[in-house]
Amino acid sequence: MADPLLSHVPVRLKRLPHGHGLPLPAYATPGAAGMDVVSAEELILRPGARHAVATGFAVAIPPGYEIQVRPRSGLALKHGITVPNTPGTVDSDYRGEVKVILINHSPDNFPIQRGDRIAQLVVSPVTLARWDEVEELDETMRGAGGFGSTGGHAGL
Repeated sequence: MADPLLSHVPVRLKRLPHGHGLPLPAYATPGAAGMDVVSAEELILRPGARHAVATGFAVAIPPGYEIQVRPRSGLALKHGITVPNTPGTVDSDYRGEVKVILINHSPDNFPIQRGDRIAQLVVSPVTLARWDEVEELDETMRGAGGFGSTGGHAGL
């Protein structure tokens, strides 16, 4: 039963010919934030290689939302397979096939079968920015300190 406290965003989905017979993206548990998405193709992802894996569907996301493509933690930890542009973004005006860019960080070939769960999809609201150009910015304790300026890993 759907939780009345949670909102559900309607996303239109068009199954492509090579996506027939595959499950639609789905939440594995009632508390899951991401929907598991499966591969619509079979391939071997070689060490160090990247591939845009077909999902077999296209979507029409409502304006004001995006779909974020995120790695599956089990694939990342156990096999070194991740999404290099994490999170990937599917914009509301994109109508092509949703593909998941995967990279193999392990030293081993990684076989992907049609129907294997390869990533998670999270529907998320988008906040648009408006630039307000100024002559000066306010001062902060950090200032212009960049990468690593707040402390290194040795202090953790």
